[in-house]
Amino acid sequence: MITRKLTGAKPAITLPPGAVDCQTHMYLPGFPALPGGPPNPKGDLPTPAQYRQVMDWLGIDRVVITQGNAQQGDNSNLLACLAEMGDIARGVAAITGHTSDAEMTALSDAGVVGARIMDLPGGAVGLDALEAVGARAGAFGWLMAVQFDGSAIARHADRLAAIGTNWILDHHGKFFAGATPHSPEVDIVKRLIDRGNCWFKFAGCYESTRTGGPDFEDIAAVAREIASYAPDRIVWGTNWPHNLAQTTGDYPDDGALLDTVLSWLPTDQVRAQALVKTPQALFGFPAWTA
Repeated sequence: MITRKLTGAKPAITLPPGAVDCQTHMYLPGFPALPGGPPNPKGDLPTPAQYRQVMDWLGIDRVVITQGNAQQGDNSNLLACLAEMGDIARGVAAITGHTSDAEMTALSDAGVVGARIMDLPGGAVGLDALEAVGARAGAFGWLMAVQFDGSAIARHADRLAAIGTNWILDHHGKFFAGATPHSPEVDIVKRLIDRGNCWFKFAGCYESTRTGGPDFEDIAAVAREIASYAPDRIVWGTNWPHNLAQTTGDYPDDGALLDTVLSWLPTDQVRAQALVKTPQALFGFPAWTA
């Protein structure tokens, strides 16, 4: 059993109006886990209603919901959660190169703007489908969110460079074998960013750190390097509800985690770019006017 922390002391860093959380998963009853993926999260389902409490706590105004691995290629739960969240939400779905025009249109109409590649255990669609999924995504004006073991990025660099649509390198690149600002893997990320259609996501730092929390010094060093190199190519996400946490004791304090991760962005201006301007354009949100 796990109890998630949904509120607490306000973070020291105040999010700018219109801030977008670009990495979440949400769940509603009635959508069981499917073969090939992990089970649904432990404890009470992390629902849109729970996430709205986190939004109020942290000061988040808009959100991107990513298809969870538990439901594999069935996007029904994602669509239900998008409907619950309304116009402040966009979605990233699991599709294949054979997803029909009719389904792509229905997903688009529901607020889906991206396709997920998740080439780690339990992922529904891996790197073997990169080109096919990229073609379908591009045909409908979608982006791709691509997650894999970034320590192997040199092996995949040519394929990643050939992606024809906008795409995001997920979860700090997930360099499981470790990386420093001067590592060849980071040089490859910079070259991919230089091509003009690649972004870098700050989310889930605890999933690939080798130095550990609360400061995640290894992830922080690379994050600062990328943010300095390309401040207009950063997006951020909470990674709520932190599905790798197995116990209440393991569950992170989202306020403290926000302060840690967003401190890696050097100025308020860069934070506003990464939290509002960049994701607003990338995920197709209207200009924030509230």
